[in-house]
Amino acid sequence: MKKRKTSLACSECGCRNYSLEPRAKIQTERLEIKKFCKRCGKHTLHKETR
Repeated sequence: MKKRKTSLACSECGCRNYSLEPRAKIQTERLEIKKFCKRCGKHTLHKETR
């Protein structure tokens, strides 16, 4: 059985740059992390998408 991957999308340009393994606990809130976006060329807020 394959694990379903989640991705992180840039809040400014919408580009999906990073992929993650699903978190162990079921969370109602989506993960938000500041990461570097290659497309924008700067650190921006990335939100979890499904």
